[in-house]
Amino acid sequence: QYLWAGAAMVAWALWALLAALRAGWCLLPQSGYLHPDEFFQAPEVMAGDILNLQVYYPWEFLSNSPCRTVVFPLMTSGVTYWVIKSLQQLDICSSCINSYTLLVSPRLFFTIFSFILDYSVYRLAPFWGADPWKALVLLAGSYVTLVFYTRTFTNTLEGLLFALLMVLVSSRKSSGCSAEPRSSSLLGVITTAGFFNRPTFLAFALMPLLYWAGLIVDSQKSIKTLINDFLKFILCACFTAFVFITADTFYFTSVITPFNFLSYNLNPHNLALHGSHPRVTHFTVNGVMLFGILHILAIGAGFKMLKKYVHQLMLVRWCCRGLPGLLVHSEGSPTLLLFYFVPLAFLSLFSHQEPRFLIPLILPLVLFSASPNRAVKWKLLIVLFNLLGALLFGCLHQGGLIPCLFHLEQLIHSPESSSHPQHYTLLFAHTYMPPRSLLNIKKTDEHVEVIDMAGAGEETLCQTVEQRASNFTCSNCHIFIIIPGTIRATITKCGVSFKNETLIFPHLSMEDPPQIRVLSSGNWRSQLGLYILELNRDHQSLYFSRTKF
Repeated sequence: QYLWAGAAMVAWALWALLAALRAGWCLLPQSGYLHPDEFFQAPEVMAGDILNLQVYYPWEFLSNSPCRTVVFPLMTSGVTYWVIKSLQQLDICSSCINSYTLLVSPRLFFTIFSFILDYSVYRLAPFWGADPWKALVLLAGSYVTLVFYTRTFTNTLEGLLFALLMVLVSSRKSSGCSAEPRSSSLLGVITTAGFFNRPTFLAFALMPLLYWAGLIVDSQKSIKTLINDFLKFILCACFTAFVFITADTFYFTSVITPFNFLSYNLNPHNLALHGSHPRVTHFTVNGVMLFGILHILAIGAGFKMLKKYVHQLMLVRWCCRGLPGLLVHSEGSPTLLLFYFVPLAFLSLFSHQEPRFLIPLILPLVLFSASPNRAVKWKLLIVLFNLLGALLFGCLHQGGLIPCLFHLEQLIHSPESSSHPQHYTLLFAHTYMPPRSLLNIKKTDEHVEVIDMAGAGEETLCQTVEQRASNFTCSNCHIFIIIPGTIRATITKCGVSFKNETLIFPHLSMEDPPQIRVLSSGNWRSQLGLYILELNRDHQSLYFSRTKF
């Protein structure tokens, strides 16, 4: 007993340390840039609407065919931006709106709410036969929690709503016996809200709702009571849908955004524009990339479970005894595997498969993995895997772009630029989409031009740069070219020169990865950096003033 208490105290201290790391790393902030959607599905849109900043509105929010509800962006990034705007207007904070607060305040909102996962794990672990503190350490130590659940993704909200569903359907009486949830109304609200956030939420909600329905049917209630439970669910779902449709109608036009989302994503041609993947990508690549050995162990356990029930089918035991253990809480592992693999299977039906689509599945996976004597011998591998994932995605992946925008924001708003109006042209090439809002430029200001050339080829890039250089006649104009170090040599072929060269380190571009032979040379820092090159007015001469971060 003393050994168990000591182990629990150690686990509690480790979880507290990891929880503090989650909050601290959010405030630091993390420099890794995971995917444009972390900015362009909420913060960028709200910065334009609430703070009146120059932003890029993505196609999902265009009024002709919007695919995203405005409710969740308003409730998350919108609220945080309204707060910092109010603080500045009340002179409580004279410079509350800057690149740091624009980045960190929405992330902090999501980080605080990420602890819904921790609460859910603590509540659910005893119910599903898992060790609570072991599950909490697995959750808090996962780089998925540290990196993805501190970002402004709709997938993050999807994971939190999925966790709440699991808590609601996994209830106990004080005596310890299972009891059907008395939360039909809340289930209806959460299911519908999740559907409007991302229609794929139905794939995650399917198993919790089937589990809830099974408990309701097995509760031996009267038919009238059963009908009332289902009616409460349906009425609350309809009311929630009405609220979302009303809000979206005020913001856009008369529209039901999930239907536009489904119409767009069910078209294979549209999905191909965002990248097509083999149907097994989630199972064979993305699951391993996110969860490592835990995903592999779950697959192994899944095959064992499947073999067991196929064997029972061959013995014709199903006909007499139903589906033993599949939806009974006392047989926790098989049910948790269904909570994990059923959504995974449904998401695999779509050809566009990104790792972040699976982040809600961390909850059933850590509960399954925290069962007694499971995954214990893989401790070292789990720690090393999550350290590598946190370093790669939290720091390295496109890691120079956010510090670059911070640097440019300070330059644009420097006292010298304020006293002598300057015009800035910022040309980004071979980087992820730069979130314009972090430059903190008002819509009425016209002295900053952002050009995003994405992955333009060498010829197109050089033509654009040369054209800008030949029109470089303004005495107070500055042209900056932002490129990863791996294509620095390409710019030297364009026949232009630069008067300033700033290297921001680290920056790893997976689209333009560094070559191994170059990394092994003395030029590795350049290959893992992002360059800010200021075009020289007199581009016949070459002068570099080097700055490094």
